[in-house]
Amino acid sequence: MALIVQKYGGTSVGSVERIKNVARRIAKWQNAGHQVVVVVSAMSGETNRLIALAKEIQKNPDPRELDVIASTGEQVTIGLLAMALQNLGVPARRYSGQSSDRQRLHQSSY
Repeated sequence: MALIVQKYGGTSVGSVERIKNVARRIAKWQNAGHQVVVVVSAMSGETNRLIALAKEIQKNPDPRELDVIASTGEQVTIGLLAMALQNLGVPARRYSGQSSDRQRLHQSSY
């Protein structure tokens, strides 16, 4: 059994149908007995849309707030992908950068 890390960019997860296709690809490897870790981007065009919204509010958005806004695109994708995997019977749990850090700290305390 291998640990497989996959990365899917915005075009690969740009629609619900594409997210379902990615889920099927992940399920194939997981069902073959491999551990799979997946990193996804926001859906195609979503980050640009979010940044444009921020710039409608503030000409030069505060970088810290802009980071929060931009990261919501990835949050949507990882939630949808986790649900698509669960529909295929694949146990899936989403982690953001923050939650994976907490998980790592929690595990290291044992």
